[in-house]
Amino acid sequence: MMSLVLTLVARRDATTLDAATIALARDIVDGTQPPAVLSPEEAVDIPCPPSAVDQLPALRKALADKPIDALLTHQAARRKLLLVSDMDSTIVANETLDDLASHAGIGEKIAAITARSMNGELDFATALKERVALLKGLPASLMEKAWQDVRLNEGAKALVQTMRAHGAYTALVSGGFTFFTSRVAELCGFQENHANTLLTAHSTLTGETGHPILGPDTKLELLTALAQHHRLAPEQTLAIGDGANDLPMLHKAGLGVAFFAKPIVRNAITAQINHTSLRTALFAQGYPVTLFSGD
Repeated sequence: MMSLVLTLVARRDATTLDAATIALARDIVDGTQPPAVLSPEEAVDIPCPPSAVDQLPALRKALADKPIDALLTHQAARRKLLLVSDMDSTIVANETLDDLASHAGIGEKIAAITARSMNGELDFATALKERVALLKGLPASLMEKAWQDVRLNEGAKALVQTMRAHGAYTALVSGGFTFFTSRVAELCGFQENHANTLLTAHSTLTGETGHPILGPDTKLELLTALAQHHRLAPEQTLAIGDGANDLPMLHKAGLGVAFFAKPIVRNAITAQINHTSLRTALFAQGYPVTLFSGD
């Protein structure tokens, strides 16, 4: 069976990755070789046998009081050649539709529907239509106001630009809107972006979206189509997301990463970033910090 690598990453503003913690982790997963430092006091790789998969729950329990993420990857094909990432609460800290609604004075109402959709309690397309309908008649200029609130998550630029610099193709995909994905893609350096279209007429939101609606199946189809187009095997792909509508692509990718994800996603996806930043998706591919591009 293929050997594994355990990557430990500490949250830089809260702690350091000390020798005792590294030794504890190595002991739990029966590390086969000395750790390789990816970033001093922040990230290390620990080679380990396939049996480490069974020890991952015990390791996470042992690290429960520390802001440290632990991810297992296969040694082969660690550096992915395709990145497909969700946008809201993944690449950006925001839920852009919720922000738009907040400027319209109906933020709490729409945010409640968003939360249920992201937890898998509502069908995505139905939830999107319901939320967008509440925007009918509002000025389209609210989108520009919501854009002013958008903030990239730490490591977003580094993730995209480092992977691109090493030959990967990158795509941003969102159940949100092209008004935002086009701008976020440009900020980060994504080579393409896909999302829904928020329809307007006479500078007013119509309360409708363009069709077809981009949802979980479309995200999966994009990952599959891009892998085929670039002649990549599934194990050469990376997908990142946080909500229920990301689950199909996270399951399909060679490495599917749940980023500060909703409970339904954390329960389904093994590779998780719960404490650190998007930099961890680079460390999990074996990139040392000296190769990082972007932020």
